[in-house]
Amino acid sequence: MGIEVLKSTLPDYAKDLRLNLGVLTTSSLDDVAAWGSAYTAALVSGNPDVTAAVLEDAQGSLSDEQLEGCQSAAAIMSMNNVWYKFNDVLTDPEIKGQPAKLRMNIMLSHAGIGLLLFETFSLAASVVNTCGTCVNAHAAQIKKNGGDAQYVVDVGRIASVVKAVADTLGFAEVQEKG
Repeated sequence: MGIEVLKSTLPDYAKDLRLNLGVLTTSSLDDVAAWGSAYTAALVSGNPDVTAAVLEDAQGSLSDEQLEGCQSAAAIMSMNNVWYKFNDVLTDPEIKGQPAKLRMNIMLSHAGIGLLLFETFSLAASVVNTCGTCVNAHAAQIKKNGGDAQYVVDVGRIASVVKAVADTLGFAEVQEKG
């Protein structure tokens, strides 16, 4: 089930999402950045149908190493995004100042896919997980390493649409069972 089939499964009330899935092929991003962002966002969104559909189409643009880089970004950001949101809401300076003491070594190696791509995929995960600290940190790294404002915005657009599709299919499934 690729993206075209996925579009057909969206209910009529989500017609805008069908159209917005076009961002996967019309953004300023190259195919690797676009499909990697979509796959990472799908993984973090947690909908197996969306993940499978995106993966099917992404495999034509991403190497096995890049696919694993998406998985690595999704995994580490799933932890980091929760940690940094937790830390952001703390008001006690003594607690807030404590080190995370969580292993994050994959961030040093950039999952073997290079800094810009790893930051791109990490940004996509952070958008889906709504971690402001991480979104800002990854956006800054992208701009520092060759991406521009439009690049950052397009990663955000792709992640937003993928997350909305995953959520909407979840709503539809609940409504069908209800």
